[in-house]
This record gives sequence, structure tokens and C-alpha cells, in this order.
Amino acid sequence: MNAILDDREREAVCAVVDRWAEQELAAGGPLVAVDRQAGGDPITGAPRWYLRVRGDEKEFVTVWLTLRQRMLHHEAQFMPAPETNVEATWTYLLRRNAHLVGMSFALGHEDAVYLVGRVPASRVDGDELDRIVGASLAYTDECFPTAMALGHEGMYRRRRRSH
Repeated sequence: MNAILDDREREAVCAVVDRWAEQELAAGGPLVAVDRQAGGDPITGAPRWYLRVRGDEKEFVTVWLTLRQRMLHHEAQFMPAPETNVEATWTYLLRRNAHLVGMSFALGHEDAVYLVGRVPASRVDGDELDRIVGASLAYTDECFPTAMALGHEGMYRRRRRSH
């Protein structure tokens, strides 16, 4: 097994992500915007996709996909750094990690909270991309209200759903 993807393998994975994104946008579902940046990763220069997904508890969930050496890294912006009940917020999120599949809560830039994970590039297909984006959205919708109520007490109000 090669340590890094060759150009042909890298382009094949990029084509899978591009094709999936195009199909999802055309379907008119929760994916509302995609931006591919050829050298978008500020550290490695790796290809990166920005996905904007419509949510229930958060109006939009932002998911980044970054193709690195042999892995597709994914991260979803979950919430800003907690300002109240900081310890209780971290405890809640760490306990939730035990129930998440394929990703976990992590501390990011400026102490913001992200959902992060990675999958081998060889496993990237439409079903895997559906799982990544779907789980990012589902876990955000499930955990965001409690995390925000703890970490930003008095500032967060649940969204009213219009069905």
C-alpha cells in the first residue's frame, strides 16, 4: 500500500466528490452550496471542498472535506467556544463522543467546537459522502440545542420549525 495517493488516484477521488456534490445540488435537498478549492488546505495545499447544508437546529451546517495523503478528512463547524458552564459543556460533548459513529467532537480554532473524522480515500464513494454529510447534520441537530443551552446560557433559543 502506497503511503500517499498518486496523481491518478487523487484525481479519481476528486471526481467522486465533485460528481456527488453536483448530483446532490441538482436534487435540491439539504446541500445548498459547494465550493471546491484545488489547493484549499492552508497547511498542505490539498484539495478542499466547502459544503453548506441546511439544518433544523442550526440554519446551516458548514462541512469541509479535505483530501490529504491517503485520507479524506472532514470537519463540521458545530458551535463557538462555550462562554458559560464551560466544564459542563465539555463534559456533555465528551460523553456524546461515545455515541457518535465515524466522527467526534473536537476543539478547533479559537476554541470553537467541531465534529471531525476521516475515512480512507479508497472508501470514498457516494454512500460514504452521504454518511459523512448526513451524520454531520444529524449530530448537529441532535446535540446543538443542549450544547448551546449550556455553553451560551440565556443566549440560545431553539429554532421554530415551519412544517
